[in-house]
Amino acid sequence: MTDKSPLLEVKDVSKSYMENGKEFKVLDRIRFDLSEKDFVCIVGPSGCGKSTLLRMIVGLDKPTTGQVLFEGKPTTPEEPQVAMVFQSFALFPWLTVTQNVELGLEARHAPPDERHKESRKFIDAVGLSGFENAFPRELSGGMKQRVGLARALSMEPLLLCMDEPFSSLDALTAQNLRDEILRLWTNPDLPPKAVLMVTHLIEEAVYLADRVIVLTSRPGTIAAELEIDLPRPRNRKEPEFYGWTDEIYSLIV
Repeated sequence: MTDKSPLLEVKDVSKSYMENGKEFKVLDRIRFDLSEKDFVCIVGPSGCGKSTLLRMIVGLDKPTTGQVLFEGKPTTPEEPQVAMVFQSFALFPWLTVTQNVELGLEARHAPPDERHKESRKFIDAVGLSGFENAFPRELSGGMKQRVGLARALSMEPLLLCMDEPFSSLDALTAQNLRDEILRLWTNPDLPPKAVLMVTHLIEEAVYLADRVIVLTSRPGTIAAELEIDLPRPRNRKEPEFYGWTDEIYSLIV
């Protein structure tokens, strides 16, 4: 047992917007922690605030009430230990794979030699060796998302946040990338140390996560926080896998 503080603390976070003079509540008192070696998925019905919650966690939005703390301090978009992979690939079409991956390092004013070394390391880690000088238009959807992943990992984050990163990909490509994420997460020599992912696919959450947070419909509250105790690698055809999927489905419906 360790007394080490969690990496991430989401403390009674609520989010509201004002529309025509009326308060429109999206999230209501969300509370959970995330520690090193955690892989947590957030699921829930459409419009329940999953992506809004993730944006607050990475510092792109602020809670109306409550706090999001990373290593005990409020999160900001400049936090180098927290990286984000978006649903859209968010690549610059006029930049090569290497240049896209190096963007975050360039923003941190890393010297060119260091940028190039780190970008090559993570381009290789996500299986894109040989495509360093390709432009986004020359890549498939899965390859573009690998570039986004390499860009996030090049910052060597402790926490990797992902917002439905495989939703626009075909089934086989998505599954290959899920396995790639698990491989990176379990490799002690590579970032990240923890993963927080939003998904609308219950099977994806059960396949990947050791903990699943289920949100209710708007305003989103935590309906359940489930420990998925299935051994890895997980088999979708096993009754226990179906059991977890059915339980989460019933909570959402």
